[in-house]
Amino acid sequence: MCAVPYYNAMDLGDRLQQALGKGYVIERELGGGGMSRVFLVTELDLDRKIVLKVLPPDLAAGLSVERFKREIQLAAKLQHPHIVPLLIAGAKDGLLYYAMPFISGEALRSRLAKQHELPIPESIRILRDVADALAYAHANGVVHRDIKPDNVLISGQHALVTDFGVSKALANSTGESSITSVGIALGTPAYMSPEQASADPSVDHRADIYSLGALAYELLTGQPPFSGLPPAQMLAAHVARAPDPVSMHRESVPPALEHVVMRCLEKKRADRWQSADELLVQLEALATPSAGLTPTNIALGKTSSPLRWGAAAAGAALITLVAVALWWMARIPPPYVVTSTAQITNSPGLELDAALSPDGALVAYTAGPVGHARIVVRQIAGGTARFLTDSALEPQRTPRWSPDGQQISFVVGQSLYAAPAFGGSARRLMDASGYAFASPALSPDGATVA
Repeated sequence: MCAVPYYNAMDLGDRLQQALGKGYVIERELGGGGMSRVFLVTELDLDRKIVLKVLPPDLAAGLSVERFKREIQLAAKLQHPHIVPLLIAGAKDGLLYYAMPFISGEALRSRLAKQHELPIPESIRILRDVADALAYAHANGVVHRDIKPDNVLISGQHALVTDFGVSKALANSTGESSITSVGIALGTPAYMSPEQASADPSVDHRADIYSLGALAYELLTGQPPFSGLPPAQMLAAHVARAPDPVSMHRESVPPALEHVVMRCLEKKRADRWQSADELLVQLEALATPSAGLTPTNIALGKTSSPLRWGAAAAGAALITLVAVALWWMARIPPPYVVTSTAQITNSPGLELDAALSPDGALVAYTAGPVGHARIVVRQIAGGTARFLTDSALEPQRTPRWSPDGQQISFVVGQSLYAAPAFGGSARRLMDASGYAFASPALSPDGATVA
């Protein structure tokens, strides 16, 4: 396993509260921030909740703060129903952060973790909203460069895209090699366009078209195009390999929808849809309930014979019978079959006790030499792993997530500890000397151990 970048965030909440001042109150830390730490904050003057994302100090130290803030200000001008706007970017006491409104809803990554693949009408609706957001952003000169389920929120019947402009702000504020060195790539391997994967400096808006195609592929099949590969092989596949047709994994996907998705995933930019507006037209047509289904070979006459009425009645009865049969079959749960596996890490070292987070976005596991193992956390979709804590407690074993995904418990010797899932100090929950226990679990509030 590669060296793990880590920053001591034991008092990050207190430091952030001090930097924000008395006009803001930190309510709690949220999950799903990847390498950043995410906090829910109340802005007292306006009595509203906002989300603050704090960048790792080792990244913040290597970029131009003023340039970063200037890029965020440009992205903050985007005002669209399907875009979560950026509000501010700030830097104080070594902390660099940016803010956005708090959206009540569910991350698309979380929905995929629960449902694996989504119904086709719902998938089209989500893709249409994301394409609409991209069309607006591209028209205003902003390319996202990191479209993925983690950056799409579902609120009611609508999809909203978050983190517009952040990748560009990072790229323009420091060298891309510097970003990669601390584990933050300009994009995510599972959804990167070939030009991003090959570090082409001329990335344009068509990279977002490709990433949206990879997102669509996952919505329809339950997996991105080249899942199960280590990150380096995944990037090479985006450049050189053709993805399997969508229908190979899900035969019920209409050919017209499959064509739209597969054209997004063309290797050459000139072969893809050339704009999000062009793609949006295709998705709008697919979203129409009767799209491609209206019969064109029925001639309407002024009179109808009894024979025609009888045939129509028989046809209606048959349709009703088939509908009832399909409804009854749909109630029978399908057998559970494992159809694919995915390799998450590619390390020659010891890795044990893997535990998925409740939203399916992260994995915690034990890594390191025997007698000195520690708990490591990383994203399923890729990225760099990090230690759960900076504590010298070892060996650490048996990570278990709390139901809300905010804490991880683990065993050290005969004692049970817990730590915040996104970094922080460990605390001992109980001393089990004198008796054995296995697979301990925390209650959602972390107050009770089973």
